Amino acid sequence: MFENLQDRLGSILNGLTGRGALSEADVSAALREVRRALLEADVALDVVRSFTDRVREKAVGAEILKSIKPGQMVVKIVHDELIEMLGGEGVGIDLHAPAPVVVMMVGLQGSGKTTTTAKIANRLSTRDKKKVLMASLDTRRPAAQEQLRQLGAQANIDTLPIIAGQSPTDIAARAVQAAKLGGHDVVILDTAGRTHIDEPLMVEMADIKKRSNPHEILLVADSLTGQDAVNLARNFDERVGITGLVLTRMDGDGRGGAALSMRAVTGKPIKLIGVGEKMSELEEFHPRRIADRILGMGDIVSLVERAAENIDAEKAAAMAAKMAKGKFDLDDLADQLRQMQKMGGMGGIMGMMPGMSGMKDKMAAAGLDDKLFGRQIAIIQSMTKAERANPDLLKHSRKKRIAAGSGTDAAAINKLLKMHRQMADMMKMMGGKGKGGMMKQMMGGLASKLGLGGGLGGMGGGMPDLSNIDPKQLEALQKQAEAAGLGKPGGGMPGLGGGLPGGLPGLGGAKLPGLGGGFPGLPGLPKKK
Repeated sequence: MFENLQDRLGSILNGLTGRGALSEADVSAALREVRRALLEADVALDVVRSFTDRVREKAVGAEILKSIKPGQMVVKIVHDELIEMLGGEGVGIDLHAPAPVVVMMVGLQGSGKTTTTAKIANRLSTRDKKKVLMASLDTRRPAAQEQLRQLGAQANIDTLPIIAGQSPTDIAARAVQAAKLGGHDVVILDTAGRTHIDEPLMVEMADIKKRSNPHEILLVADSLTGQDAVNLARNFDERVGITGLVLTRMDGDGRGGAALSMRAVTGKPIKLIGVGEKMSELEEFHPRRIADRILGMGDIVSLVERAAENIDAEKAAAMAAKMAKGKFDLDDLADQLRQMQKMGGMGGIMGMMPGMSGMKDKMAAAGLDDKLFGRQIAIIQSMTKAERANPDLLKHSRKKRIAAGSGTDAAAINKLLKMHRQMADMMKMMGGKGKGGMMKQMMGGLASKLGLGGGLGGMGGGMPDLSNIDPKQLEALQKQAEAAGLGKPGGGMPGLGGGLPGGLPGLGGAKLPGLGGGFPGLPGLPKKK
């Protein structure tokens, strides 16, 4: 979403940090570029003006110009103001009200209200263990009520039975009553949208609000809308009084201006963001983490949280046991590749690594994109069980058969086997004799450096049990990492060497915690000189 803005701001701020001293003219020239970059990203003009004014006010102070590294101070000021513009602290859905808590979803047609309603219900039932009832109040769009019913069946969430001919306000009153009788904790009302804001829509929203008395009114907006999203948010807030925003399609390639503008214009927090089509692809909005990503500082906390959600603890424990014995076959490699895909693929992971965002384009140019994982999994799936367990069986005739089955060639199979050999060798080192193996020592060292004591040492063989790490502890970890210089743009991750400049853990070197032994030696990656 923010790639263009990230590239522009990164180059502007890198130009500042490279200088020994900054004059007021230098700061003004840089802010002019920042202003242009934000406007090109579709951020509202009044938001851009107030942002650059606040940065200039702080950056041109005498104490900044006399500091040892003024360029880095300007980067810090831009970073802090970006967090402020996005809302300071993250705010989740407020459920502190007598049950059933009524959540009303509003927005234009096509913004993703119905899908987001199901995603929120799924999140509340799986993560917060709440009993949720969903009700569709959209009597105009064909099959809208049936769509919500099917999404509910898919996620095993209760939906209000459909009664033909009822008005939206009557359905809302019936939903609240049914939730009370059914012992539900939360009732989510999916209201009708229009292709544009009109008077009947607003009157209907006000009537529904009066009948159902919602505790939360969430405006669902498409983050690809651009400038018009700000007007949309303002209009809904004036007429209905929204309590928060949900941005959909944040995984798209839009310019991201809506996300930066809407919070500043309405003063209402962005509570959730949709990052994909799947039910589980809904995340809390954390201003600090988004600001870190925009400025290329990475987002280790979100990466570790994503790992905790996607990595199967039993599989990780089994992998740790195999590592301890120095065993690693092609089935294990396929599991590693699938885990990388679940976590957003190479691009998704690298975008969250400090100083690594700029490597994505270089890797794509070298043909190392996420399609590579799919091809490698296809090669492994084209092998027999015996071949996956013992790759030494793979002679010319077998490779020919596998290439035909996977739609690849012998060269691709040889690259995969080479990568497997490198990983198998590393597994032997990790599970080696001595003081609990190299992996355990490394994880213990990393934990002590981050002030987590033995917290990363769960699941024998040094594999971390990420599900037990407290999110507050993770936030503290992120701040410690920044203080240690891990969060600076282009700073890389010291001490985690590897095949890439800046050292991405798990790519030709040390491991990213929780990835079951990392992902060393991707073929074709440049060696560190």
